[in-house]
Amino acid sequence: MPVWAAAIPLLAAIVLGWSWVAPASVLLASVCAVALIGAVIAAVHHAEVVAHRVGEPFGTLVLAVAITVIEVALIVTMMVSGGVDKAALPRDTVFAAIMIICNGVVGLCLLLGGLKHHEQAFRLEGASSALVCLIALATLSLVLPAFTTSAPGLMYSGSQLVFASVASVVLWGVFVFVQTVRHRDYFLPSGTAAEQDAHAAPPSLRLAWASFALMVVGLVAVVGLAKALAPTIEQAVRAAGAPNSVIGIAIALLVLLPETWAAVRAARADRLQTSLNLALGSALASIGLTIPAVAVASYWLQIPLILGLDPKELVLLALTFIIGAITLTTGRSTVLQGVVHMVVFAAFVFLAFAP
Repeated sequence: MPVWAAAIPLLAAIVLGWSWVAPASVLLASVCAVALIGAVIAAVHHAEVVAHRVGEPFGTLVLAVAITVIEVALIVTMMVSGGVDKAALPRDTVFAAIMIICNGVVGLCLLLGGLKHHEQAFRLEGASSALVCLIALATLSLVLPAFTTSAPGLMYSGSQLVFASVASVVLWGVFVFVQTVRHRDYFLPSGTAAEQDAHAAPPSLRLAWASFALMVVGLVAVVGLAKALAPTIEQAVRAAGAPNSVIGIAIALLVLLPETWAAVRAARADRLQTSLNLALGSALASIGLTIPAVAVASYWLQIPLILGLDPKELVLLALTFIIGAITLTTGRSTVLQGVVHMVVFAAFVFLAFAP
């Protein structure tokens, strides 16, 4: 194991501890930003070591679930500290994650992979299965609350929230079963890069466990440092006169850095299937794990939970899924699909600043 890969997560954890006791300053924010970037790079390195040991698609699942669990813990912690003022935080976070992943991450992978390899192939069966589950989860969690009448505003009633939570767990659980057991071949990468990986000697079990532990340390540092930087980001957003929703987008971008880095690296290495597994799997885990967790937290804390999207967000979500469905119909991609997704992502960011 490289020395830097072992040292950086530990140093990032030390910086995170420093941020808890030191007063806010420009120096502290700068050090936290540098440590966050280093933790992202190290976490992705260790995730790739674990992935090489366990094989695909388990490798991408490990990274997606690990960071999503930590992200859920961050959301619940902020709900506890923020109370009623954070009623819409889970909705904003999940929606931002979907838009960032399905447009920003997927678009960047298609664009950079297409620029290097001209045309890339992926398994239509795996990508379309993930997208179908994602559309169902997003509709049940973010769209229907805007149209139901049992509860006021953009909220579910108690029984409706229980149903949505159970449905989220069931859909995500069945997808993971299909991805890893029943139809694992649908999600396996193909091509020269995948063949080279298959012939490379896997790391030892001891090294894989060490990398897994350091990956978890790195991901905890990433999410913790993102939270530490949140006040600085909030002040910058308010100074610029931007809406509060921009704060959620900025924090989501920081938290999703490890997955974005790993997905882009895979696309550049001509493993687009791995990129799609990671991106779409992260979006599915984000909803499938977040909604049940925040539902329990809202019941326990007696905090109202706003899940329904406003009309502008509903249009962007529908556009994202329509374009995604078309992109995944051929099993091959070029830079054109990448540019289309990136333009939609740019529209999402722009309309967040200019609603």
